[in-house]
Order: sequence, then structure tokens, then C-alpha cells
Amino acid sequence: MSLVDKTVVIIGGGPAGLMAAEVLIHAGVKVELYDAMPSVGRKFLMAGKGGLNISHAEAFETFLSRYGEQRVYLEPILKHFTPEAVRAWAKNLGIDTFVGSSGRVFPTDMKAAPLLRAWLQRLRRAGVVFHVRHRWLGWHDDSQLCFDTPHGEQVVKADAVVLALGGGSWARLGSTGAWVEVLQQRGVELAPLKPANCGFDVGWSEYFSSRFAGQPLKSVTLSFSNAKGVSFFQRGDLIITKTGIEGGLCYAASALLRDNCAETGSALLHLDLAPDKDLSSLITRLSQARGKDSMANHLRKRLGITGVKAGLLRETIAATEFNEPIKLATIIKVLPITLIAPRPIDEAISSAGGVKFEAMDENLMIRVLSGVFCAGEMLDWEAPTGGYLLTACFASGRAAGEGVLTWLLKDGNENSNKT
Repeated sequence: MSLVDKTVVIIGGGPAGLMAAEVLIHAGVKVELYDAMPSVGRKFLMAGKGGLNISHAEAFETFLSRYGEQRVYLEPILKHFTPEAVRAWAKNLGIDTFVGSSGRVFPTDMKAAPLLRAWLQRLRRAGVVFHVRHRWLGWHDDSQLCFDTPHGEQVVKADAVVLALGGGSWARLGSTGAWVEVLQQRGVELAPLKPANCGFDVGWSEYFSSRFAGQPLKSVTLSFSNAKGVSFFQRGDLIITKTGIEGGLCYAASALLRDNCAETGSALLHLDLAPDKDLSSLITRLSQARGKDSMANHLRKRLGITGVKAGLLRETIAATEFNEPIKLATIIKVLPITLIAPRPIDEAISSAGGVKFEAMDENLMIRVLSGVFCAGEMLDWEAPTGGYLLTACFASGRAAGEGVLTWLLKDGNENSNKT
């Protein structure tokens, strides 16, 4: 059966939607892509502001482990479009990549715009038609999609639909989560959207907040264990915010910390402010007479603790305890910080929750909505930063596109057999 007379509508112009479009257009299907924003790929461009991290070069088994409990659903999708395949795909667009010291994969120029520009040019040349400023409202009836456009509401008919509408973070870039209500009304099983790779509120004193907000807290170890015995232990950097903490180390632990806040109302983590020094060494150094040195100078000279680290100590313990070397050294190695709550979802880098994998078949088609497929961040999964988010969006977009082709061919063959 020929696919050239079939039209597939893709709603959402992020990496998942664009990848689905690529698969479909090269199979000969007519592809119409709709996006609510004035241009596509806005969150993709934002992700590349500090260097576009498109994947990770670690061992594939380790890579798969980053997806936690949802690995069971994502593994077959990621095996079909691996991190190596992502690099090959970028190379085919004329974008060379390299592996950084941390294993993260970047374009050689670190930028998102050249990759997106080359990708869109290739899609347009292949025949993908883009419709921007078209906000999806749902279905006009069982067969027509309804869009709010600059020219009023429009209805569109399609042979199949790929929903790639993103999660619930960064609404100003298009990921509003407005699709949740639309799909709920259609009986689609969803997990609530939650912030992922997010910061947390602590409740600093006004003095500490005004003095240190925005400053990095470098080279610390964060440890956390929940009531179920699940532990996190990793070294890295944090950023002090006006209300709490954020940054790479915080994002890596955010799923555990967020869920603990939801279950118990808070999360108690510990920081090692001097991970290169053991406790006995700290006690020895702090026990040395400080003479006329102030405590600030004593900490600086003996331990190299200054600035925000010294500020955290003053935020945490009473002034008299600075004169107790054992207690002070212990706090430096195991400084407690109680997180009150995650920051709002719209501030998060990504979101968890969405369309449950159980609500879809093996081709990512929604079971209660025949011919409607899902991809990207609107699926119920999460992962830390480090290239895992983009790779899974690319891979699920590709899987959804291939799922559409499988369904169209099967549907067409069934119809031809009936006649």
C-alpha cells in the first residue's frame, strides 16, 4: 500500500515532534506540523544556551540506568536510536560532535542554533509544512483537530496524529501542559505532572539570602537517604538561590528529594563541604591555636573555607560551636540542610509525569485514541540532565513516527482486505 495519499499531523515542534516528522516525510507521507509558538524549537534553543548537550557517551548499560523505573519502557526505544546514533544523525546534518571530560556529547561549536537551522532546512526541503501560532484545542469531533490561529479557529483532518507537546516546564517557551485536560477528557490515563531537574526551597535567613544568593557552592558532596533505603551520594556543584538551592548536583538528586518532600513534607540532605579531607584531619587543623586570627581567617588558613561555605556554617550552627573543633569539623563533613519543597514546575528544567506507557501500545499509540501517538517529554518518564533528556526525546519521536507508519500500513491492508 502507498503512503503518499496519507496526511499525518504532528502537534509540537520540539525535538520529538521534529524527529517524528523526519521519519514520516522520508517514508513518503504528507506531514503537517503545528506549533503554538511563533517559531519551533524554542526550548531546544534554550537548552543549548550554555552548550547543547545532545547525549552522553558513557557505557550504554549505565546510560539506560539513568531512566530509573521507566527504563523498562524506554530501553527498546533507546536501543533503536542510541547515543551513537544521535551523533551519527547530527553528523549527517553537517554537525560534528565531541565528548567532553564528563562524557557529555556536544556539537563542536557548542551551539543549538546551527543544528536546528540545518534540521529545519532539511525538513522543509523534504516537504514538511510548518504552521506556527497554531495552538491545539483538542478535537472538533472524532476526526477533526481544532486549532486556535491568528485567523480564528480552524479544523484539520488527518489520517494519524503525533502529539509531541512537551511537559509542563518553561511555559513561555511553549510547554504549558494544557494538553493534560484535553487528554483526560478523552479518558487517557495520565500521571500528574511534577517538576524534575528542579531547585528547592530551604528558607534561608534574610542575612544569608541577601549576601549569597546567586553564588556557586563548588566541590561539595551531597548525600541523601529516604525511608525506603534508597540513597544518593555524589560530588558536584550547587548554586545558592534567594529561597534555597539549585544546580547540577541538586538536579541529579531532584527526583528523590521531590518525592520525599511530597511524602513527608520535607527532605533532609547533608553536604560535605570538604570532601578531600577526612574528619580527623579537619579536627587536627581546627584544634590548632588561632592566636589573633578571627574565626573567618582561621577557617580560611586551616581549611580553605571561605565565602559561601563559611556562610553556610554560620547559617547552620551557633556562634559558640565554632570554638568546638570536633563539633565544627563534624558539621563541615555532614552539614544538614532541610528542603521544604521543590520550586514550581514552570521553573524546572523538565517535568515528570504525563501519558502513562500502560496507556499506549508498543508503537506509542494511545489505546483509547486510535491513530493518535505520543512522544517526548509528555510521556511519563524523567531523567537527569547530561544528554539523557534530549536523547530520549529524539528516540521517542523516532519511535512514534515509525509507529505511525506501522499503523497506517496495517490499517490500509485491513481496509484493502475488506474490499
